[in-house]
Amino acid sequence: MASTAAQKADKTATEAAVNPLAKRRAGVLAHITSLPGPLGNGDFSHDAYRFVDFAAQAGFSVWQVLPLNPTHDDGSPYYSTSANAGNPLLISLDWLVDRGWLGGYERGLSRTEAKRHRSACLHEAHRAFLQSATSEWRARYRRFCEESAYWLDDYARFVAFDAQQRTSWVDWPEALRSRRGAAYDKALEQIEARCEFERFVQFVFAAQWTELRAYAHQRGVHLFGDLPIFVAHHSADVWAQPELWQLDKAGQPEVIAGVPPDYFSETGQLWGNPLYRWERHRQRGFDWWVQRLARQRELFDLLRIDHFRGLEACWEIPHGDTTAINGAWAPSPGDELLATVRQRLGELPLVAEDLGEITPEVDALRRQYGLPGMRVLQFGFDGDPANLHLPHNYGADSVAYTGTHDNAVTREWFDGLDARGAAYVQRYLGDASAMPDPMIRAVYASTAQLAVIPMQDVLGLGAGHRMNTPGTLDERNWCWRFDWSQLPEGRSAALAELARLYGR
Repeated sequence: MASTAAQKADKTATEAAVNPLAKRRAGVLAHITSLPGPLGNGDFSHDAYRFVDFAAQAGFSVWQVLPLNPTHDDGSPYYSTSANAGNPLLISLDWLVDRGWLGGYERGLSRTEAKRHRSACLHEAHRAFLQSATSEWRARYRRFCEESAYWLDDYARFVAFDAQQRTSWVDWPEALRSRRGAAYDKALEQIEARCEFERFVQFVFAAQWTELRAYAHQRGVHLFGDLPIFVAHHSADVWAQPELWQLDKAGQPEVIAGVPPDYFSETGQLWGNPLYRWERHRQRGFDWWVQRLARQRELFDLLRIDHFRGLEACWEIPHGDTTAINGAWAPSPGDELLATVRQRLGELPLVAEDLGEITPEVDALRRQYGLPGMRVLQFGFDGDPANLHLPHNYGADSVAYTGTHDNAVTREWFDGLDARGAAYVQRYLGDASAMPDPMIRAVYASTAQLAVIPMQDVLGLGAGHRMNTPGTLDERNWCWRFDWSQLPEGRSAALAELARLYGR
């Protein structure tokens, strides 16, 4: 019996090393930009390493972040200029100083000033790299450029032309839009210096993330990423391969993505992303998707597919509509896509974001590929004991949350309930007097294999600390940051004990 138990333990340990969901775990949700730090947003600097230490001490063996891709001016990580590139705003300037490529940098700048200053510092670091980098670093850089060329070259060119033209790519000169001819070749020569800079920036991003991930693994913390199902129209991906999206001859979307009226909005959500031309993806063996997921596997131990529902059917909204009401569901080849990905890349540790209007077909697709779904406790209190978001209805194939980056923080949510709703929460939890702790305990105690707590709830914060309000262009979206002084004394130890109590 002892030998059998030992073999079983070895098997479990091996599976956990490959798939973090092979055992019960607790996780924390905090985007990199939400970390403390000396500039306008959190980055891969010293506070990121301190956060890993905090997570390990608090019993969190999973750290979930939002997408790491470059953003547009609104800051949304779900509307990016590239499906593969990293956001330069996340690069640690301290790391560059430590390697002698940057003399120093200013602190205490406003968010806008900090963004400009970061760019200037990266240019200074690039010049220093060209002048003084060791042969080892130069070899690493060349290897990165060669291995990443399938996405890096198009991204660098897109960024260079974007900085030059300062308008949507559909309004660029014909040579730049079509990417053909002598005029295009000449334009490439003119931007080569900027392209080389952008390649360097992506190299630094990759090097820093690799080091942070290695540190997290040393502390027993797995990194949980997020894959937006759609990409932005103004992106390197759509510009470089427009045939993969439903665009008209002028390059404009024929239909755009969103969701019908739901919990978050009475008129639905109008996301604006172009929708896929699935037949072309099928003809190409879903190569764009395979490469994209292979890239994410290089970055993360676990990956959430945002809007998994879109792999079964997408809500197509006529381009030009101002709400999502007039959309319609159009089928997607999710089964073929996931089967191809599995065949090409093997089993990937994926989580399906299956919130919103979920049909039996969507649920069947998720179960067919063994993907855990999401349960959000805040969604559970509609009075129906069969509500899937109540912990007694969870299954092990679930990732449970008190709330997500799109929800009000738990204290604010509870304070906003009417008397009847608050009473129901009180009856269900037994004691709701010290929010958000009763909610945290409930998801920890559930059968969900992974329980994830937003950092706002870890800190016990209330109104004014929301990360995002879906369907709005609120200037406060995506800007939330915490400070270490907000962490109550003894909180880490209490959370670690809770994780031990519930086998996480």
